[in-house]
Amino acid sequence: MNSLQLAVYVVRKILDNFARPLLRMNKVDLKQIANDIPDYAVFLTIDEMKESSHKLVADFPELASIRVVGQTREGDPIELLTIKGGSEQAFVFGGPHPNEPIGCMMVEYLSRKLCEDDALRDELGYTWHFIKSIDADGMRLNEGWFKGPFTPTNYAQNYYRPEPAAQVEWTFPVDYKNLHFHSPLPETQALMSVIDEIKPRFMYSLHNAGFGGVYYYVSRECEPLYNPFHEIPTWFNLALDLGEPESSSAVTLAPAIYKMLSVQDEYDHIEKLGVDNPAADMTSGNSSEAYARPYGTFSLVVEMPYYDEPRVNDMTITNVTRREALLKKLDRGDELGEWMSSRLEKAQPYLTIQSAIRSATEEFVRLGSGWRGYERKFVESNDEMLRLASQAELFSAEQLGYFYPYLILGMMARMFKAEVDAGNSNPIITQIAEETAKRVADDGAAFESELQYRALPIRGLVGVQVCAGLATAEYLRNTTEAE
Repeated sequence: MNSLQLAVYVVRKILDNFARPLLRMNKVDLKQIANDIPDYAVFLTIDEMKESSHKLVADFPELASIRVVGQTREGDPIELLTIKGGSEQAFVFGGPHPNEPIGCMMVEYLSRKLCEDDALRDELGYTWHFIKSIDADGMRLNEGWFKGPFTPTNYAQNYYRPEPAAQVEWTFPVDYKNLHFHSPLPETQALMSVIDEIKPRFMYSLHNAGFGGVYYYVSRECEPLYNPFHEIPTWFNLALDLGEPESSSAVTLAPAIYKMLSVQDEYDHIEKLGVDNPAADMTSGNSSEAYARPYGTFSLVVEMPYYDEPRVNDMTITNVTRREALLKKLDRGDELGEWMSSRLEKAQPYLTIQSAIRSATEEFVRLGSGWRGYERKFVESNDEMLRLASQAELFSAEQLGYFYPYLILGMMARMFKAEVDAGNSNPIITQIAEETAKRVADDGAAFESELQYRALPIRGLVGVQVCAGLATAEYLRNTTEAE
């Protein structure tokens, strides 16, 4: 957050008493809904979620229905759960990345709440369409950590995230300059078919970050929502993430609130760094938000962390510049990237299993050096990076900057473990499997010891997504009525 953004934030807080009446003015009692969110000890598996959806339809047959709108790559039916309501259409889908089950639990709660609470459903005025997990195949590969223990190390050891070209959220068609992508996944095609059919007024893609605080993406400016977005996390003892944005191309609208990322903006951002053909390293397509935009759809993303730490929103100024902190992050990323790359190259002739985890590991390692190169160019050329970093910015650069590459290391360890478990006794494979497993354990232990981290209660994570989503739905309804 630069000095101007900080000043805006301070002024916004001073004017808080004028803006907060939005939460009281509307008829939906968000605070009561927040109080009613149940405690969840664990995340539900894909099979548990499907069973729950069908039970909901059995319990409320006059309101809820399920129909199949596609199939996953592994042949599982993609089920759309619809709750009858008003004339406006809302489309909510969980698991756009399969390591992100918080949104699935949000759908689990909200779909039943809408059936049980006639007044809420009628007041909102929407017919609601839900897909609990759009990438069910990938989510099954994450279920090893769904029941705990909820430590960063266990998360990494059971983590799976597909490479960009296999991500449901980022394989919508696009033609922009030299970038041409027309290979939507079956799951993406299912989302496209629903969007084309219902033309949603409100679309909510339920994402999760890994570590830090709460932050938001919106498809366009929506100033009346900024204060509710800042306030809602406090109801659940959660912090805003005021550190560095996840992408250097992000446009800040308010503290912890950004304009939705787009492949076009990322392309232009890389091009401005002097890269002749950004498309060379862009292997995926556009987002759900971009696809729905022609229908006038307002899209929301609320990034929820699994872990937080006192520094995630500490605005105390340090004696380290943002440039120093971010270059240190990139140096650490390069070291780990080179460590993984050298071992993958050595093992390549002896690998026997083609799998989603292997494909993702190899592609993320391959792409990593290029991505870090673009970020290094931006950091070294941007004078804003000469400003002294806040504690939040320093934390997100130095600690969180390593956490996400560490998760790729976790996938690499899974890949080699699968080889050994399948009987691959090649000494190179067994040696690298041991080295990788040891580094995951050692780096995880060091990471956890350096932090005052907290595994966040699932209740609060679900609650923020529920309340922010309902606040947005009501804001859009009121905007519609005023037009």
